[in-house]
Amino acid sequence: MTYLLLTSNNHNDTIVALATPQGVGAIGVIRLSGKNAIEICNAVFGSKTLKKKDLNLADTHTLHFGVIHDGEVILDEVLVSLFKAPHSYTSENTVEISCHGSPFIQQQIIQLFLKHGARMATQGEFTLRAFLNGKLDLSQAEAVADLIASKSSSSHQVAMQQMRGGFSNQIKTLRQNLIDFASLIELELDFSEEDVEFADRTDLKTLVNTIQRIVQRLIDSFEVGNVIKNGIPVAIVGKPNAGKSTLLNALLDEERAIVSDIPGTTRDVIEDEINIDGVQFRFIDTAGLRETNDIIESIGVEKAYEQIKLSSIAIYLFDAHEITSSELKLIVDDITQHLHDSQLVLVANKIDKEDIEYTKKEFEEFTGMLFISAKEKIGIDEFKNYMVTLFDNRTINVTETIVTNARHVEALRHTNVALIKVLDGLNQNVSGDFLAMDIRQALHYLGTITGEISSDDLLSNIFSRFCIGK
Repeated sequence: MTYLLLTSNNHNDTIVALATPQGVGAIGVIRLSGKNAIEICNAVFGSKTLKKKDLNLADTHTLHFGVIHDGEVILDEVLVSLFKAPHSYTSENTVEISCHGSPFIQQQIIQLFLKHGARMATQGEFTLRAFLNGKLDLSQAEAVADLIASKSSSSHQVAMQQMRGGFSNQIKTLRQNLIDFASLIELELDFSEEDVEFADRTDLKTLVNTIQRIVQRLIDSFEVGNVIKNGIPVAIVGKPNAGKSTLLNALLDEERAIVSDIPGTTRDVIEDEINIDGVQFRFIDTAGLRETNDIIESIGVEKAYEQIKLSSIAIYLFDAHEITSSELKLIVDDITQHLHDSQLVLVANKIDKEDIEYTKKEFEEFTGMLFISAKEKIGIDEFKNYMVTLFDNRTINVTETIVTNARHVEALRHTNVALIKVLDGLNQNVSGDFLAMDIRQALHYLGTITGEISSDDLLSNIFSRFCIGK
């Protein structure tokens, strides 16, 4: 493995940070990690039950109740969790102090640790140390951040699967298979004058074809994975006063968007998220679709069409009493031209209980149409359920590897290009040195995913996105 270590900090010293969110709470957790973590805590921790008042004599993975003191001054009663190297998250000696959730107390304890030789951790430094010490590979470390940011059951499951090594193991297996063949090709180069072949070209072609199919499937999974991670974009479009903002408010159960009888109230894109049965949706309220001389409103209309292209689902909402089925057909034809791999859902709004059957009959040629009253919140539950069926997370086997990281998919695309060159070389019967060069390229890009090949800039960019306590 080729790890290029970050040089901006000394990763052999002891770091400290607040591991829980800033602000007042019931408890706060302060994390120490490094060679001297236990000694630093020992210097300020007192416990009547601790053997010889020395945490070094205690077993790993044990809890100890006592006080943190600065000389004769007791700062707080705490619970100390002890994790001895290498059996900790970072693979270093680690101590976690659960104290009361007063920001003042937390800062007093942190300052005390700094005074005894610790330094403040940088963003993501605990996870960086776990990576540098071999506890996690790079894709698993990135999954930690995804897990913390997960907002739905599907994104949580995908992040857990990746953090537990599912994706890493698949990449490592592919890479090892290539390495085995690459070593035979390299061996041939050592005996170039003897004109011998150690690597069977037919077997190599079969292997590369197999790896390429797997890589392509992983690349294709990114479309699903990105949606799982960031939420399914749903554009709500329609004419002015169709009730788009009212629908958004009904879905969110709050007055998020301004509602008015004046047409053209919404002139910009309004976006909010809602979790429905474990699936995260990003509903986007757009300006009403109509021709207008108002410059500001016309910009909003253009943005509405842009959102149709960008969305996974486009909701066309219309007033059921102000449009005929023939008019709706023309509108659907127009919107369809702006769809880009999006699914169009027609929703008839402002229905009345009395004439619902008549309304359904008027639009019976449009299969799958929904009928609601956003204002009265009639049919909203049915609308939500339908959204889930369009992108039902139960149809996604989250036990399979799904790529959710843009960096990973870019590396896979580069890998795929290199594999295509290998296949072209095999078909053209090129010499082993050219094959070896293209195989090394594929190995390089696969290695960047797990961190077997990494750079300071890459690591800095990844771990700077973490919170400080992680």
